[in-house]
Amino acid sequence: MSTDEPDVDVATGLDMLLTDGALGPLRRMLPAASGIRMAAKLAAKPVTVTRRAAGLAAEIARIGIGSSEVAPSPKDKRYAHPQWSTNPVLRRLVQAHIAAGGTATELVEDAELNWADHERVLFAVGNVIDALAPSNSLLNPVAWRAAIDSRGASVVRGTRRLVSDMSSAPRVPTMVEPDAFTVGEDLAATPGAVVLRTPVFELIQYLPTTPTVRELPLLLVPPTINKYYVADLAPGRSIVENLVASGQQVFLMSWRNPSAEHAEWDLDTYGQAILDALDACETITRTPSTSLMAFCSGGMITAMLLAHLAAIGAQERVASVTFAVTVLDQNRAGTTGALMDADTARTAVESSAKKGYLDGRTLAEVFAWLRPNDLIWSYWVNNYLRGEAPKAFDILFWNADTTRMTAGLHRDFIDIAQRNALVTPGGASMLGTAVDLSKIDRPSYVIAGIADHLCAWQSCYRTTQLLGGESRFVLSTSGHIASLVNPPGNPKSTFRVSPEDAAVPTPPSADGWLSVATTVKGSWWPDHAAWLEPHSGGTVDAPPELGGRGLHAMTPAPGEYIFEK
Repeated sequence: MSTDEPDVDVATGLDMLLTDGALGPLRRMLPAASGIRMAAKLAAKPVTVTRRAAGLAAEIARIGIGSSEVAPSPKDKRYAHPQWSTNPVLRRLVQAHIAAGGTATELVEDAELNWADHERVLFAVGNVIDALAPSNSLLNPVAWRAAIDSRGASVVRGTRRLVSDMSSAPRVPTMVEPDAFTVGEDLAATPGAVVLRTPVFELIQYLPTTPTVRELPLLLVPPTINKYYVADLAPGRSIVENLVASGQQVFLMSWRNPSAEHAEWDLDTYGQAILDALDACETITRTPSTSLMAFCSGGMITAMLLAHLAAIGAQERVASVTFAVTVLDQNRAGTTGALMDADTARTAVESSAKKGYLDGRTLAEVFAWLRPNDLIWSYWVNNYLRGEAPKAFDILFWNADTTRMTAGLHRDFIDIAQRNALVTPGGASMLGTAVDLSKIDRPSYVIAGIADHLCAWQSCYRTTQLLGGESRFVLSTSGHIASLVNPPGNPKSTFRVSPEDAAVPTPPSADGWLSVATTVKGSWWPDHAAWLEPHSGGTVDAPPELGGRGLHAMTPAPGEYIFEK
């Protein structure tokens, strides 16, 4: 895996992603009402607008005579080719683009819009600026060089790729070839077996690799978007593999890829599925409790289920819980609140209800447009202008392996986000009981990524304030996915934690926590493994076979549901 892998993290919130997944990304690129309000605000500030226009005109004049000092960032890979700086025409094009983009952004700030309008307009303006970059045009010197070196073959290949990509959803450049990896061989390859299959999920038990294991099992609850193997990526980059090597008895839920016939599956359906998995873990390991590790949207469902167990006096069934990049408090979670409103949410729910599901291919398109320079335009240049195949990145392969989301679950997620229902006791329900997160007294380990704006780290931090038990908060490097796929051995990796002598390990505010947090070199994986140990019981001999007590190994991992399209 290359160390210069693209940044696949996005500047938004999960529930906004689900809304655009139903309505399409164009909705956010044309913020009509917000744009009108911005125009009205600027119309009332003619002096400011005139000053900005004059400043841009003066800079353009300096660019024209060659005296401008405007230059792209040294880190901007779009202009790494020396021709962008040595060719006078190309240099001036880049300078003009930077100057115009800066002025447009400054005008958004000058308008002093309310928070929601500001986020909508800024996103739209940013997309236009990115799209108009000279590097995306045929003037790009890498396109010339490729055409010359290949005697025109790159043009033919690029055109074929463009036609192929635009002919079917998601209509974005291919980020990884469909045959770059094989699931079950070089991805999702940790040995194990399916020990339970229901209409909703398969439960995989992984083969121990240590002579003794921790007595209490660990159940992983993956997101309900994309396949489970973000937790079991490539060998050496697999959270599952690492946990097994640390002596944990690891189980994992593989969600079924639903279709229109499963439209009614909702939060209760998925909450009951986790309960069914807990039952199986307890049965197979002959233990009364299980630790949970939940990811993103799976964490939301897990938190609600824990509140249900607390309400019925049964949360002792959970020894500990780990929340990975999970947002429970939706207040200003990324730009979610700005890009969601009641009418939009209702329209999105109605759209998925007609189909019976939210199409994962549309989600992939939305996801790509949220970070266009990384996930659209860099591949536009590589695939179409240069006519080259994209590099093989395991995370992007996983991201392209899309799944559907049932209309019922889509509706429930958006409803909770719109009302920010989980922060209010009784604001939501799970399996017939009111959800009160403060009643959850299980020890928790909360992980976030410092560059993650899909689930902004400050929003993830607020989980520590909602739960009733003791929490350990860990802030990893990178963003949404790269912060999780963070194996030991990367010299650039660090994470932040509260100092050991902190009087209050998780103070009320995220900024307060950050001001006292200490930086630790390396991956958070060993820290998490050490935290799990006292919550995992004693050690016992590793089981000689997978399954037990009527639940037998059925199919080798990664199971069957993972291959459903």
